[in-house]
Amino acid sequence: MCGGGSLPRERITLSGIAHTPVVSIAYHSGYGHTAVVAEAVRSGAVDAGATVHLIKVDEIDDAQWELLDASDAIVFGSPTYMGTASGAFHVFAEATSKRWFGDVWQNKVAAGFTNSASKSGDKLHTLQFFQILAAQHGMSWVNLGLKPGWNSSTASENDLNRLGVFAGAAAQSNSDEGADAVHKADIATAEHLGRRVAEQTRIVIAGRAALAAAGA
Repeated sequence: MCGGGSLPRERITLSGIAHTPVVSIAYHSGYGHTAVVAEAVRSGAVDAGATVHLIKVDEIDDAQWELLDASDAIVFGSPTYMGTASGAFHVFAEATSKRWFGDVWQNKVAAGFTNSASKSGDKLHTLQFFQILAAQHGMSWVNLGLKPGWNSSTASENDLNRLGVFAGAAAQSNSDEGADAVHKADIATAEHLGRRVAEQTRIVIAGRAALAAAGA
């Protein structure tokens, strides 16, 4: 699945028009909840003018690996199971070693999101796993960029970043409810992450283009 931005959203640089950011979302979803969060990240990135690819890592094929390689940014996503990313995502992470050997993902933008049934559920550990994976590939991590919500007497569970996570987008969905019950505030937080990734990636692309033009 993909969506794209229009030409007016592209930034002018010293070398001409910077290309539209290409963002891939590499994720696994065990029961559908994390897929809802992935779709929210996609929506936010598209809204910010990016071309976006949703890639299920447990079904990834050669063409989708090539999409990841050609992307400007990769957002990692997985449910948190037993304090870390799912087994399916770990299989994918180990398979990226082929890219690691060739520095294929060097200097790409990276970010991450996760979901679990508990309010905490050790989601931070999953996001840190994503951060380390990105660091090993030499990628540049984009954090959530939001102050914590729902942490005062006047706050609400409907606040953005209601779970108070900084490293990425965290979502919580009750274990006895389906994917349609993912909290609306968490969906909005994931949309924010998607927009932020697209915007930060656009800055990186424009900066590289300007540096290249200055050195020409």
